[in-house]
Amino acid sequence: MSVRQIILLRHAHAEPPAAGQSDESRPLTEGGVCEAHSAADWLKAHGAEPDIVLCSPSARTLETAKCAIEKLGHAPGIMVDKRIYEATPGDLIQVLEEQAEADCILLVGHNPGLETLVALLTDGTSDQGRGMPPGAIAWMHVDGDAPIEPGSASLRHFWWP
Repeated sequence: MSVRQIILLRHAHAEPPAAGQSDESRPLTEGGVCEAHSAADWLKAHGAEPDIVLCSPSARTLETAKCAIEKLGHAPGIMVDKRIYEATPGDLIQVLEEQAEADCILLVGHNPGLETLVALLTDGTSDQGRGMPPGAIAWMHVDGDAPIEPGSASLRHFWWP
C-alpha cells in the first residue's frame, strides 16, 4: 500500500502589523527569514519532494513557501488557496483531500489551524495540540488509500527552528 506524505509548515516569525496594515500583508521579520531558510534546509536534508505546495495568501506564508521551494531544488509551483488563511482543521482537511492524487503535499499555513490539525489527524482529538512555533514542520504519513480523517495519520517528524 502506498503512503501519502503531508508536510505542514507554519510560517516563520512575522512583523507586527503597522498602523493601517492588514494582517495578511505582514512580512517576515529578519529572524523569520532565517527561520524560513532553516526550515527549508531541514526539509532538503530530509529528502522532502512535494508534488504540490499549497499556501495561504498571506505575505508571511508566501515568503516562507518561496524559501522552501528555492532550497528544495525543484519548483512544483505554489498554489495559493485563500481557505488556508484562518482555516479550521476541517477546512484544511478539505483542501488536502482535493489533492488526493499527490504523493507528497507541502501545506504552508497558520496556527491554530495547523497544530490542531496535527493533533486531530494523529491522535484523533483536537485538544492535544503540541503547539507549532513559527517555522515549525510536522511531517505526517497517511495510508495512500485512506481518507484524511481523525486518527488516520502517523507523525514521522516534528521539527522547529
